[in-house]
Amino acid sequence: MESGFLFQALVYLSAAVLIVPLAKRLGLGSVLGYLLAGLVIGPSVLGWVGNDAEVMHVAEFGVVMMLFLIGMELEPKTLYKLRVSIIGLGGLQVVLSMLGISLWSYFQGFSWKEATALGMILALSSTAIVLQSLSEKGWNRLSAGKSAFSVLLFQDIAVIPILAILPLMVTKSIESSGHGAEWVQNVSSPVKAIIVLAAMALVVVIGRYIVGPLLRMVVRSGMRELFMATSLLLIAGIAFLMQQVELSPALGAFLAGVVLANSEFRHELESDIEPLKGLLLGLFFLSVGASIQLVFLSDHLLEVLKWVGALTMIKLIVLFILGKIFGLSTDQNFIFTFSLAQMGEFAFVLFTVTGQLELLSPETINLMTAVVALSMALTPILLLITEYQILPKVGTTQVDGKKKEYDEMDENNGVIIAGQGRVGSIITRFLRTKGVEATVVDNDSDRVELLRKYGFKVFYGDITRYDLLKAAGAEHAKIIILAMNSQDDILSSARVVKKYFPHLTIVSRSDSRQTTYELLNLGVNKVYPITLDASLKMGVDIMEMLGHRKYSAYRSAQKFRKHEDFLIRKLAIHRMDSPEYFQINREMINDLEQAIQNDMEDPLLLVKEAWDEEGRKNEYTSDKKFLN
Repeated sequence: MESGFLFQALVYLSAAVLIVPLAKRLGLGSVLGYLLAGLVIGPSVLGWVGNDAEVMHVAEFGVVMMLFLIGMELEPKTLYKLRVSIIGLGGLQVVLSMLGISLWSYFQGFSWKEATALGMILALSSTAIVLQSLSEKGWNRLSAGKSAFSVLLFQDIAVIPILAILPLMVTKSIESSGHGAEWVQNVSSPVKAIIVLAAMALVVVIGRYIVGPLLRMVVRSGMRELFMATSLLLIAGIAFLMQQVELSPALGAFLAGVVLANSEFRHELESDIEPLKGLLLGLFFLSVGASIQLVFLSDHLLEVLKWVGALTMIKLIVLFILGKIFGLSTDQNFIFTFSLAQMGEFAFVLFTVTGQLELLSPETINLMTAVVALSMALTPILLLITEYQILPKVGTTQVDGKKKEYDEMDENNGVIIAGQGRVGSIITRFLRTKGVEATVVDNDSDRVELLRKYGFKVFYGDITRYDLLKAAGAEHAKIIILAMNSQDDILSSARVVKKYFPHLTIVSRSDSRQTTYELLNLGVNKVYPITLDASLKMGVDIMEMLGHRKYSAYRSAQKFRKHEDFLIRKLAIHRMDSPEYFQINREMINDLEQAIQNDMEDPLLLVKEAWDEEGRKNEYTSDKKFLN
């Protein structure tokens, strides 16, 4: 196996670029993608990389950066607003899950120290997978999503005391790993405590009184790269300081992040550090994946499955009971419970720490690494079971901690409008001015209550469900307008309508090209990209400001609109990354530019531009009448 730096870099980067996007496309998430990539290039499969301690030390700096960014997200007002759910729900989840897992581990033959360490590590869930999954399904706005966020937030904070507690559980002396702790060596415990407290106070002082002036001085230099260098210097310096007093570098970084949460440079720091943090974290997970031994996994497959099943069941029971105690309705409780039932990516970080401390044996760490990775891989499956097997049978939605049933509907209008956000509410108001009766449905109860105060008749329901579509009069209606904010809800509704109510004409909004293509391929009759018309209207006004006649600008916009409709339908059958897609795009763009240029040279255009002056008079008269 090659050991040169360039070869190692090539292997790590190639594995990440090729395998991680594939894993995300399969719904496994980026963390599992990195683990899988590391497994493929590691000793167990291709053997291109080994368990390189130097690579792991560099990669661990990504964990320090992650804790720094998490700290910057924790503004005091945010913590105060969510204090009950964070401390109550999150705290109880961590404590009860830790107790359950520790007891299970103890009865499986581990010592009380090993069992306690496993309980603390495995009680945590995957922040990356849960937040991404809830956001993709639109569940982050529900009570289940808010409760899950509170629990994850507490878990992220809990990593800090766990990192501080683990070294205290070690009774024998561990050799220094090279970064030393010279400042507290050979000193008494009281003096050591004073040094540690002084170091933490120094971090606070640096964050509040030194970082701001230093960054302002760097910004005035006008050199962008110096700002990033200063950011890295800040994190590296704090990490080094924590190491010297035998505290976790991540603890110092987290503390510095909290201090800088309200800093004027917060967003600049986040934007500079985020890409590097992601790269180093990816390298960390690649290294963890490379350390997984397939031979060990195959020899202990039943043991791994037993642990995954037991740990998942313990967390499911704890989460479901807590969800009931804190007032989540049945369906929201299932979402909350199944979304957090896995173990988290911080476990890999903490297993590395326990390995360095020799608190857990290498065999135990190998076993638990496989358990954590498998439990994370099962998360998408658990959420699919929740979405398609459990929720349809429960059929209620949680709002503000109270169980709220969907409204009874007995409507037979010719038009159904699903969604009353920015787009749906305008369509509803416009149709009302023309006397068009429509059945209006929205799945956000707060919005429904607000619109009812304005005098609108709006039903609360989930139009992605067959039974509620039928109750809304889909069997007798002519047109259904899909105007929901969630693109996933729009696609789900379109599939149900095409399957059970094929006679309905579907008119839908779209927020992206990909959604537009999917809707067209489903057979949706009319798809309206919501940014297109607003962009063209702005373009027309800009052309007029530049001195172009309003009629010619309007005519060009109409031609562009028709061309865009034709282009989207032609491209919908091609993959967005295929050669045909790009070829057709280039040809159509050139054709459009030539057609508009020819149109501008049309001699009849000068005659038609008389419309400008008359149009302006009409606009002025209409606006004056409206304002009066």
